[in-house]
Amino acid sequence: MRILVVEDEPLLADSVAKWLRGDAHAVDVVNDGAAALERVGVHDYDVVVLDRDLPVVHGDDVCREIVAGDSPVRVLMLTAATAVSERVSGLTLGADDYLPKPFAFPELSARVTALGRRARPAAPPILQRAGIRLDPHRREVFRDGRYVPLSRKEFAVLAELLRADGAAVSAEQLLEKAWDEHADPFTNAVRVAVLKLRRKLGDPPVVLTEPGVGYRIP
Repeated sequence: MRILVVEDEPLLADSVAKWLRGDAHAVDVVNDGAAALERVGVHDYDVVVLDRDLPVVHGDDVCREIVAGDSPVRVLMLTAATAVSERVSGLTLGADDYLPKPFAFPELSARVTALGRRARPAAPPILQRAGIRLDPHRREVFRDGRYVPLSRKEFAVLAELLRADGAAVSAEQLLEKAWDEHADPFTNAVRVAVLKLRRKLGDPPVVLTEPGVGYRIP
């Protein structure tokens, strides 16, 4: 998934991003509300992890703007306030979930994953096609019963191709979902990742190239 972490404490923001990247997500980080609104206007995020007490533009206002935009992006609000009234207030603003600080990273990850499923069209928990079986939760891939070890980026690219259900996925779409905002749009990172993925999946080749369109798994 593509995730935006909005947190004004840099150490915490970096720790959250590092943990989520470990789950093969593409993660961008900003430290104030104005920057968050700018990023949401540019990128198609699946989930925004949003601190409530933000400088420049308050987290409440960021949440309102996101909800008003009628985007499928889901909002997980973070706050140091633990009172029930505060949680109710945050959810009333339109947040999809609410997690008080301090929190456990595994719980954060589980909540983000759950919200990501709601941000996308319904999909089976296990992705299968052309003899490939991908388990998003265990981060395991098998082809015809053979375990295939993949890097995080290769896993993310394969997941996007499987979710497309036979349709072609452009390099730009893969770059948007599997890499963060620091990726060069003119890079050959997608092509390299697909080449490595093909090699690891073995013969016969299962990831096809549609010239001028993208890649697909028929």
